Amino acid sequence: MKTIFRKTAIIAIALVTMSAATSAQGKGDMAAGGNLVLGTGDSFTNFGIGGKFQYNVTHPVRLEGSFTCFMKKDYITMWDLSVNGHWLFPVHNRMTVYPLTGLGILNHGYDNSVNLGGPGSRGSKSDFAFNLGGGVDCRMTDNLVFNAELKYKISDVWSRFLISAGLAYRF
Repeated sequence: MKTIFRKTAIIAIALVTMSAATSAQGKGDMAAGGNLVLGTGDSFTNFGIGGKFQYNVTHPVRLEGSFTCFMKKDYITMWDLSVNGHWLFPVHNRMTVYPLTGLGILNHGYDNSVNLGGPGSRGSKSDFAFNLGGGVDCRMTDNLVFNAELKYKISDVWSRFLISAGLAYRF
């Protein structure tokens, strides 16, 4: 994982030094959308469906609230609620890249899991998490944006690498 963090940091630094332009998105711009997520880590992989709302605080700074519900697998359910900050760097008139950092709550529940508490057991736990990652926005039309993102979510119980892709509508 240290290699992933180093590569992400190098890419973020390179983008900061190469980008001198400001974002095409202005203060007060908003977008809402959905995404598909693959979560993996701690020997557990599952898929999720999520929604997000984005608000541009200034030209290069955007805040994003998101919620993802992961599919039940091996008697385990998960959901993730996060607030992330994006620093936007346009690399093309229709493409913007960004590093991200944020905070979240990661909830996991188990039902009848032999590995987590014996047959017939149930329970759930929520943990605070720290997010690090980056992504890219590709404008398909003036209002429709395709988004891909890599994020590492660090918590006490589950550390997960999340890969997501989705669409957002800018208004």
